[in-house]
Amino acid sequence: MADTTTKTEGGIWETVKTVFWALVIAGIFRTLFFQPFWIPSGSMKDTLLIGDFLFVNKMAYGYSQHSCPFSLCPISGRILGSDPERGDVVVFRHPTRGVDFIKRVVGLPGDTVQMRSGTLWLNGQEVPQTPNGVFTEPKLPQGPQQLMPRCANEPVPQGAVCEKPRFTETLPGGRTHDVLDIVPGWIADDTPVFTVPAGTYFFMGDNRDNSEDSRFDPATGGLGFVPAEYLIGRADRIMFSSAGRSLLYFWTWRSDRFFKAVH
Repeated sequence: MADTTTKTEGGIWETVKTVFWALVIAGIFRTLFFQPFWIPSGSMKDTLLIGDFLFVNKMAYGYSQHSCPFSLCPISGRILGSDPERGDVVVFRHPTRGVDFIKRVVGLPGDTVQMRSGTLWLNGQEVPQTPNGVFTEPKLPQGPQQLMPRCANEPVPQGAVCEKPRFTETLPGGRTHDVLDIVPGWIADDTPVFTVPAGTYFFMGDNRDNSEDSRFDPATGGLGFVPAEYLIGRADRIMFSSAGRSLLYFWTWRSDRFFKAVH
């Protein structure tokens, strides 16, 4: 009887140790290499939808004071990693609000950036856009915050089809991504020329008329230029997606978005 009891207790202890070290390893893996991020708003539609869950590659741009958990991290700048490229979808810490944002890099240090009639201009050259159909979704509250989508075909009753014209944009270097246009002549469809300072980046959302991004002055609550030390990592792949208020609502899962690459 004693031997049986000893073996049982030993088996339980081994299980506890296995679970403990598994959690430790998972914690280290998450802290050093990847950070989970849940898409809370529609500013990156249709690349990213509310309810998409992804892991952010924290090694892509190296470690900064906002992405590294250790006291060895730099006070400013980054250690290791490479520089972001135009077209990267990046999670970063908002420089004044202290919350995490996700947008697309459109302007690198030294670039000039301007919007003219809803079209992006980089370094004095128009960035080509080609029509790519219409993005549609039901006009229903979305995600835990129950955000209602904006539609180009308003008025749209709740539950009906919400439409947004979609265009494929080709950045210098050949990278392409889709952008949406809700309202012609929106407040940020025409901007002054921005010159991106050294060590900073210019970000925009793909849902151009529903994105609070670098087009808006931080002095009035906007984003402005984002210093390199505020970058957390690059979004490479959607792991899971749910259209409901909770991931527990399995009937709202979007299985077609599981493991989808982010372009």
